[in-house]
Amino acid sequence: MTQGEALTILKTGANVYLTGEPGSGKTHTINEFIAWLRASGIEPSVTAATGIAATHVAGMTLHSWSGIGINESLSRVDVDRIASKEHIAKRLMKAKVLIIEEISMLSATTFEMADVICREVRRVDAPFGGLTVILVGDFFQLPPVSRRREVEFAYASKVWRDLNLLTCYLTEQYRQDDTAFLGVLSAIRSGNVETLHYEELMRRHIEPTELPADAPKLFSHNADVDRINATELAKLPGASKKFKMSSKGKDSLVEGLMRGCLSPEVLELKEGAAVMFTKNSPPASAGRQGRFVNGTLGIVAGWAADGMPIIKTKNGLRITTEPMEWQLEEQGKVRASISQIPLRLAYAMTVHKSQGMSMDAAIMDLSKAFEYGQGYVALSRVRRLSGVYLTGLNKRAL
Repeated sequence: MTQGEALTILKTGANVYLTGEPGSGKTHTINEFIAWLRASGIEPSVTAATGIAATHVAGMTLHSWSGIGINESLSRVDVDRIASKEHIAKRLMKAKVLIIEEISMLSATTFEMADVICREVRRVDAPFGGLTVILVGDFFQLPPVSRRREVEFAYASKVWRDLNLLTCYLTEQYRQDDTAFLGVLSAIRSGNVETLHYEELMRRHIEPTELPADAPKLFSHNADVDRINATELAKLPGASKKFKMSSKGKDSLVEGLMRGCLSPEVLELKEGAAVMFTKNSPPASAGRQGRFVNGTLGIVAGWAADGMPIIKTKNGLRITTEPMEWQLEEQGKVRASISQIPLRLAYAMTVHKSQGMSMDAAIMDLSKAFEYGQGYVALSRVRRLSGVYLTGLNKRAL
């Protein structure tokens, strides 16, 4: 269905599971719905399975919102303790609509624990204490993160069935316009990768000496990312400039925002450094900022009079950057915010942190892919097959 059709269903007040392929506009649709709720005088509780996803929707993790924190199970004593916390009880009692982003990365256990707390606080024996629940995500992408070996997806929970969710499957594609590439991605998604799809990808297997210098590298592990970013920055001549993040609000909330923000607490740049924008430009971009999205690539072309980085994007646009805010909102009020230049070094990043981005090009080493969905998420970040540069590939990635 179209985004407009999904939005119409969301406005009915039904419990909804909003899903679709990467690039189909799930986050855009949910942001439209959030704006409509607020215009109607309803303040939604916006949450996500991970800190990074929470920053995309100016919300908090479901773990923080419900008070369950890092618990992987709840005893009766735990439930009583959490439910008796005044700020948790007040938050859950005021709630009307609960939105959970990146539902694929939330385990059935965590999903059920949040449900238990909602029922206890709200004294209503119905899923999530009778809240309208909107789940957003794609189970073909990244699975739950957990210390446990065996983890079930949220849809395996009895609570999922009890919600009687309407499924809104977005079918329009806003990221890829390459028919052959879409065919490969669809084959991976449906588990029907054939020789022709594999061969199509392997045409993009590039030797290390022929890789583009300005495309980010996607890895499955953090250690590779940190090493490459530090090494590449050190190679550049000249002195570096550092930009420190500022913050407002309660320390614990600020720390959560910082963990989820793709821009670092201290951003170190040099002229000539490869960078990536970590946020979309405002809809009506004012001041000096040009149009960019989360994932736009460029290089530091120089410094403005006030010392801010000037970025030359891949398509030749010159953008003088300004700090932007990431906020945590609750009941219509900003509870915490951080401010930083919306950039990060673009030599390397993890596949997990790339989720939600749209890239013109990326170098991918998928030889160490360890999660189902990792290869699919990495490949689907890129707009066209010509922008994919493969250095390694294992069966798990497909």
